[in-house]
Amino acid sequence: MDQQMHRAAFATRDPAEGVAVLDRVFAVREVRRSPDEPFRMELSSAGTGPLRHERLRLGGSSAAGSTDGSGVLRVGHVLGGQLTATGRGDRFARRGPFLFPRRPFSSRWAELDLMTVSLQPAAVQAHARRLLGDEDFRLEFTGDRPVDPTMARYWTATVRHLGRDVLPHEELMRAPLVRAETVRCLVTALLQTFPGSFLERSRERTGGPAAPPSAVRRALAYIEAHLDEDIGLAEIAAAARMSPRGLQVAFRRELGTTPTHRLRDARLDAAHRALLDADPGTTVETVMVRWGFVHRGRFAAAYRERHGCNPAATLRA
Repeated sequence: MDQQMHRAAFATRDPAEGVAVLDRVFAVREVRRSPDEPFRMELSSAGTGPLRHERLRLGGSSAAGSTDGSGVLRVGHVLGGQLTATGRGDRFARRGPFLFPRRPFSSRWAELDLMTVSLQPAAVQAHARRLLGDEDFRLEFTGDRPVDPTMARYWTATVRHLGRDVLPHEELMRAPLVRAETVRCLVTALLQTFPGSFLERSRERTGGPAAPPSAVRRALAYIEAHLDEDIGLAEIAAAARMSPRGLQVAFRRELGTTPTHRLRDARLDAAHRALLDADPGTTVETVMVRWGFVHRGRFAAAYRERHGCNPAATLRA
């Protein structure tokens, strides 16, 4: 899968150009608008692999159109103006995030400022299968709003962090670990935020006998051996020969933590060693990005909690 960064920006006052871009990017067709009224469009997008973050502004005349949403999982958030569904019982949230229908639907908009995150359905289902340890699992979403206000805030904060702190920074996005963790974070947030078959399966009881200590040891050994690779809960659980949920239970029981937190701590330890052994000219940012951390303030806070000092102090030691 292509994991390079893709960026695009487009602006026009030509309705024909704008409608063509709406069709190509959002599969919006049969656009209906008054030919005598003005038209303005601004679109920016950035993404990597199966992930795209988009900001769309449509101004001038109000308009309506039909969209085929079957080929993408897209979450929208109306930041300004109006976006309403027409017919078939579809409803778009006036505030907060919502899933667009995954089928043809019609809508109307006016002075719209819309932020969207789109993901390829096959990539989301593959990640869900890895997390559940079930290669036959079929992902279906059963609702278009977050399961509760807490998860709505979680999704919004995750997308804000993505658009503000991660995607705009070329140095960050050149790091393979950062790109992989960015996609993994968004896909996991989507699965946890919106109601569907993944949440239903995740809430089932784990059952079965307790994991032996050897499974936890296998997981720890795998983490240490693959720190600089694109790994997450699913890969660690496979190495331990357990289900992801079962391994989480085992880690909490045996170590009082989770596999992903242990992976983060191991990468913090690797960053600590890199700072101690750094050549002249090395920066904290270089080391931070090398080990998959994208926000300097959060990295520094986690580093202090783990090692009792600031990363910059370690670099100067």
